[in-house]
Amino acid sequence: MKLDHPVLVDSLRKAYSAELAASLAYIGHAASLRDPAERAAVKRIEQDEWDHRRQVGAIMRHYDIPVSRWYEFKYLCIGKVIGWSCHVIGRFMPYFFAGKLESGNVCEYFVMIHHFHALGITAHDKVLHEMGVKEKEHEVHFYAVIKDAQWLPLFEAVFSWGKTHSANDVSLNPAPAVSESDTVCRNFKR
Repeated sequence: MKLDHPVLVDSLRKAYSAELAASLAYIGHAASLRDPAERAAVKRIEQDEWDHRRQVGAIMRHYDIPVSRWYEFKYLCIGKVIGWSCHVIGRFMPYFFAGKLESGNVCEYFVMIHHFHALGITAHDKVLHEMGVKEKEHEVHFYAVIKDAQWLPLFEAVFSWGKTHSANDVSLNPAPAVSESDTVCRNFKR
């Protein structure tokens, strides 16, 4: 079955490749950390991103959506550069930018649910919902690590993410149920 929804198809292809970038970036991020507990937490998040890539890939295969060679190359480069940069930009910035990135990733999965629903397809609600909630957990984790950092107010003012700014309207207290997926991320713009 082919999907007649170019925006959704592109979103799936981009998400698949962006998960590669995230995974590679977290390899570098974890390797740059001295604290074993922090390193282990980032490695768990890296594994989540590899899992998301596999899950998005399965959806793509179901609809015969080919992987974008351009996105794969682009995001491979981005992931490698970010991973390498974690070794030279200190401790705060990798956590801050990972949190900001994850903040935007939350809605990508919920918006995919919206697009699938527009086609009358609900078969992927659970897996997309779980990925969106997991991305929110990542955002919350990264914020918790840097919430007391002296640089946070300045970075939040410049980059619009932190204590009072988020790229999504998803809460974990409580997390929306799968059946409520249509109620979040309605105004998401990337």
